[in-house]
Amino acid sequence: MSRMLKRIAILALIGAAVALGLEFTQAFRTLPALASTEEQATRVVIEKATRRLTLERNGQVLARYEVALGSDPVGQKAREGDGRTPEGVYSVDFKHPRSRYHLALRISYPDARASEAARQAGVSPGSDIMIHGVRNGLGWLGGLHRERDWTDGCIAVTNAEIREIWSRVPEGTTVEIRP
Repeated sequence: MSRMLKRIAILALIGAAVALGLEFTQAFRTLPALASTEEQATRVVIEKATRRLTLERNGQVLARYEVALGSDPVGQKAREGDGRTPEGVYSVDFKHPRSRYHLALRISYPDARASEAARQAGVSPGSDIMIHGVRNGLGWLGGLHRERDWTDGCIAVTNAEIREIWSRVPEGTTVEIRP
């Protein structure tokens, strides 16, 4: 290989490393602006069986996204570490702008019922269930992350999709997770 090609290859590798490093450290990340009121969702519906997240506004579909779920998604979440995505009606109680998974919307799990069931079983119900993007530094995977369920119980979309969802889902929005 000529010296020029070697230099170009080295510069390309350095450029890729810098880009990955910036994504991993979240340097220069900007938050998406909140969409206009008529473009904001009033409900998020997640259907585990079909691996689909739907944004609705007053019963009308605004957008749909394919998702990856917890590593053992069938059934209700019973305890921390079981790999299940919970089922039920919750709300977005916090938007995490510095998540390790690009951006994240935390869901209000566990509710009183899940907390009590876990207490009776002598286990932790788990917490920090989120709708989030791909782990920082791996955004280049795009939709490939959906090839298998991989989260600890969260709902994962691509980084571009979580930016859209972030802009259209204000805190307090209802989230229904169906089997």
